[in-house]
Amino acid sequence: MRISIGSDHAGFEQKEQLKAHLEQQGFGVIDRGPTSDARVDYPDFAALVADDVVAHDADFGVLVCGTGIGMAIAANKVHGIRAVNIVREDFAVLSREHNDANVITLSGRFVSFEENSRILDAFLATSFGEGRHAGRVAKMMALEG
Repeated sequence: MRISIGSDHAGFEQKEQLKAHLEQQGFGVIDRGPTSDARVDYPDFAALVADDVVAHDADFGVLVCGTGIGMAIAANKVHGIRAVNIVREDFAVLSREHNDANVITLSGRFVSFEENSRILDAFLATSFGEGRHAGRVAKMMALEG
């Protein structure tokens, strides 16, 4: 499985830690940057990661900023993306089971690396539930126009 990962300056440190965490588990990782904690604009990196997911260059995307909120908003502007801002492990599971989320956004300032790694592991280990959820996801995606 390949994961595309990116951040802004506020999420840089955790992006680096999460990248190493994923690589230790055997995932292929596409690091879309940045390469330092110098100030950058999060929409630029959200777009790169989202584009990897839509192009099927990555199975999932991971984005980290101060709260994860801006990254989720930006990534969701890309047609085909279902980005979720997650701060709890159980919400990560439900976002995959019920919503077939394909990008997870995390808080680098308010959630510890340890918690974010558990959240990310739960997200990646959970499959889409299909069934009654499939029709709902199709309706949601039809809203893109």
